[in-house]
Amino acid sequence: MVEKLIAASVTKSEWAALAMLAGSVLLLLLFIPKAAGKLPEKIIGKDGAPMVLVPAGPFTMGSEGSGEDEKPLHRVYLDAFYMDQYEVTTKQFARFLEKSRRKPPDHWSAVRLPQLGNRPVVGVDWHNADAYCRWAERRLPSEAEWEKAARGPEVRAYPWGEDIPNASLANFDKSCILCNVYEEVLKPVGSYEKGKSPYGIYDMAGNVLEWTADWYDERYYKRSPDRNPTGPSQGLSKVVRGGSWLSRRTLLQTGLRNWESPASRSAHVGFRCAQDAQK
Repeated sequence: MVEKLIAASVTKSEWAALAMLAGSVLLLLLFIPKAAGKLPEKIIGKDGAPMVLVPAGPFTMGSEGSGEDEKPLHRVYLDAFYMDQYEVTTKQFARFLEKSRRKPPDHWSAVRLPQLGNRPVVGVDWHNADAYCRWAERRLPSEAEWEKAARGPEVRAYPWGEDIPNASLANFDKSCILCNVYEEVLKPVGSYEKGKSPYGIYDMAGNVLEWTADWYDERYYKRSPDRNPTGPSQGLSKVVRGGSWLSRRTLLQTGLRNWESPASRSAHVGFRCAQDAQK
């Protein structure tokens, strides 16, 4: 009865106007671009690794430091991507070895699980690092992605800012001669809360150097594209970034470039993975 009274009190023209309004609202809801939706700030990778969003936008890459390969300072635009919040651990890499049947990395005999499962895996060559990231449905970060994740949009000497490195910020300046690198010098990932990058990513300076996807070229910055650079098309060495437990404090700067043979299996080199943000 109430519905009939309401219907009787509304004219045909008013019903038509209401119908048009409802249709417009429905169209708006259906056709708002998905890209306009906010990307989640954290996701979980296939291997259980937490990943942090690095938003799309420009940042300043390089430095005016002593290395000629770091010059010039230049602005680079990167699409949004996700970066592992922590370096890949021995626990995660053990699952990969079990599934892939690949040869273990160097120094693997020193790994005691589960006790040392939270240490970053080392002794991994570029090919195995790349294979792990692909297995986990991700990829190695480009050199530019790595630097933005470590530095943020503006120039920072270190992931945490301008303060000189000390024992509360990073794991560095250690020695390990005939020792168990996992027990005696490597720290559990995420140990340095004060050393996080602007995006909340841990250990971007110290602990282990990290493989990137890019080939190394000392002159690349002079001709690098200003949007989503991915390095030279070929080369002899791959870029590694970030400094390690072995590095002096001057070698922890975010702009510093290093390189290793893709076949190298060093006790101070590990990796983390990245992936594109959902379009």
